[in-house]
Amino acid sequence: MRNIPNNFKRFYYWMIDLIAPPSCTICGQVETWLCEDCAPQIRLLTGVICQRCGKLWDQSDICPACHHTPLKVAPVRSAFRYDDTIRHIIHALKYRGATELVTTLSPQLHNSWQQYNLPSDMLVPVPLHPTRERKRGYNQSHIIAQTLSTLCHIPIHSALMRIRNTASQTQLNKQQRQKNVNAAFAHVPDITVAHKHITLVDDVATTGATLDACATVLLNNGAKSVNAFTLARAT
Repeated sequence: MRNIPNNFKRFYYWMIDLIAPPSCTICGQVETWLCEDCAPQIRLLTGVICQRCGKLWDQSDICPACHHTPLKVAPVRSAFRYDDTIRHIIHALKYRGATELVTTLSPQLHNSWQQYNLPSDMLVPVPLHPTRERKRGYNQSHIIAQTLSTLCHIPIHSALMRIRNTASQTQLNKQQRQKNVNAAFAHVPDITVAHKHITLVDDVATTGATLDACATVLLNNGAKSVNAFTLARAT
């Protein structure tokens, strides 16, 4: 939908909302995806986490998976735990055009970013394949990155492109996810990443396979380090 006029996009999402209008994911108030009273109730991810991959871990060290096969992207940090509320929020963001949800959650995103203090010279959103982005009309990871860029005054650069239209990762296990995104990304030559500390931005971190595939490309093109910040962390 990228090449479709904005007024048609607005009409398209208006028709969807007319059939199934937005309602607050917590209290059910209609005509909003997340009401002003409920938004502050969504708490940041808390608890002891793996120092590399960021998943909840009951020791202040790194988890067994990171001991055995550490990700190239490190550390991975997330604002929220992927619970039912955040799952509904991300579904609305990705599939129902509810991009304003990112703005609603921006205070928590800012607090989370400041808490983790990731070294970052630039934000790089995880790209969608052009076919999927045209169909959706936007890339939710880019919207999250834009919000972070405004809040934290870090430039955003689309330094990666997705060159394979991969299947959804949702129903795949760890090994299948890694295979699915293998060689799926490429560096955009016009954007210099050499000697930069880069933060990848995405909606959800699960096994880290997608983030790691992106990090591999950036590191192979001279990036000094690659970490990641996501809206949510599946644990």
